[in-house]
Amino acid sequence: MVSIIFGTFSILHGLVHLLYFGQSARYFELQPGLIWPDGTWAFSKLFGTETTRMLANALLIMAALVFVAAGIGLLTKQVWWQPLLLGAAAFSTVVYILFWDGGLQNLPDKGLVGILINLALCATVFLYRRFV
Repeated sequence: MVSIIFGTFSILHGLVHLLYFGQSARYFELQPGLIWPDGTWAFSKLFGTETTRMLANALLIMAALVFVAAGIGLLTKQVWWQPLLLGAAAFSTVVYILFWDGGLQNLPDKGLVGILINLALCATVFLYRRFV
């Protein structure tokens, strides 16, 4: 039962990355006035707005795919799901840090919640290893 819940949660967390992809690609706004990932501290001055968005788009799709694959791996009892999920969480965290604008206002809209979920997923993987 725990595997089903955890695997499903991992898949859903991956799919949330596609919401940020939609925001980045400007298909929709997650919140009115949210301009994420514009103004990122790591890429905006170097690449400009459009290239920064395209890079965010590609990286968010990759993160989503890896989270979904890890969740499917867990649901199908594959041995590789744990390192894949840890890698997805680390990759996703780095993406959100690199695409952060450096401001402290509206942090939950800029990926802070996702980073906290990634940390919780990593902790859960280690606990899962210990008790299963």
